[in-house]
Amino acid sequence: MKCTARVFQKALLEWFAASARDLPFRRSPNPYHIYLAEIILQQTRVEQGLPYYERFVKRFPTLEALAQASEQDVLKQWEGLGYYTRARNMHRAAAVIMEQYQGRFPESPELLQLLPGIGKYTAGAIASIAFNKAVPVLDGNVKRALSRLDALDAPIDSPETERLLWKRAAALVPKKSPGEYNQALMELGARLCIPRAPFCSECPVQKQCDAYARNIQDNLPVRTPKKPRPHYAVAVAVIHKNGRYLIGKRPSQGFLGGLWEFPGGRIQAGENAADAVARECREELGVAVRVVGLLAVINHAYTHFRVTLHVYRCTIVKGKPKPNSHTDLRWVVPDDFKTYAFPKGNHKFMHLLAQEGIE
Repeated sequence: MKCTARVFQKALLEWFAASARDLPFRRSPNPYHIYLAEIILQQTRVEQGLPYYERFVKRFPTLEALAQASEQDVLKQWEGLGYYTRARNMHRAAAVIMEQYQGRFPESPELLQLLPGIGKYTAGAIASIAFNKAVPVLDGNVKRALSRLDALDAPIDSPETERLLWKRAAALVPKKSPGEYNQALMELGARLCIPRAPFCSECPVQKQCDAYARNIQDNLPVRTPKKPRPHYAVAVAVIHKNGRYLIGKRPSQGFLGGLWEFPGGRIQAGENAADAVARECREELGVAVRVVGLLAVINHAYTHFRVTLHVYRCTIVKGKPKPNSHTDLRWVVPDDFKTYAFPKGNHKFMHLLAQEGIE
């Protein structure tokens, strides 16, 4: 069964008009607000991302304000949301738009994709929602919905299937109200056509869905089996001196780029955690330390791997710290932590540093 585009569009738009969530970025035609929402909600649930959106709009009310802000200020507002490359690219894109487009967003998806951090999906979302361009979108929710609509049995994460889904999405997007339609399709995947136990009884396009007709919706989409997430043991040095702690800024490029952290690194095979802390301090900072004692053992999960942080209190016995692995080093008191952007894993033990008797 192949659904008719016009019937599908009509049913979806009517449902969206009656049932759409009242979200702040949907109340505003401002392209900047739509852009912020799209970047923040990439790989992030609306419930988690909405407070960040509201925080960004308050702190950076205009594109110009975002462009003029420091990277550290932007990262601090982003702190805890993950995928920090999104924040750095958003900051850079704001500067490009101010410099090259006189502060006005380009309207075509082709030009939007030239901006840092904007791919095909985000460009389509901005172009259709903000500028009424009849271009498709294909995020995770849309992929799932379309794969069920056509009962695709090929892995949804394969390049061939993605090309097929982009073609299908383009064929379904209407020339009239494409932004509303794209939001409706994304909303369908987010609220009804969910990964497990989809709410088919409430679906406005149930009659057009091949998977529902064949009662295989719970088996779709098909995915390539995931490999187990690797686990790493990491040694972390909390170096204390005269009431202050040493933190380093990670290089802007790369994992957790631009964030501040306590020095440390992976524990090598055959090495115990305390020895690893001392070695990392020699390599990263060029100093010899005395390992005073274990402060905490913290488990933390990232998207593609897990870590166990072995956090040790240390004091420097020889040398002056140098930023061999960081772009900057600073001695800060615990009250200063709130002004720096740290990875989530660090936050799990930082509250201990404000306690008395840490030395």
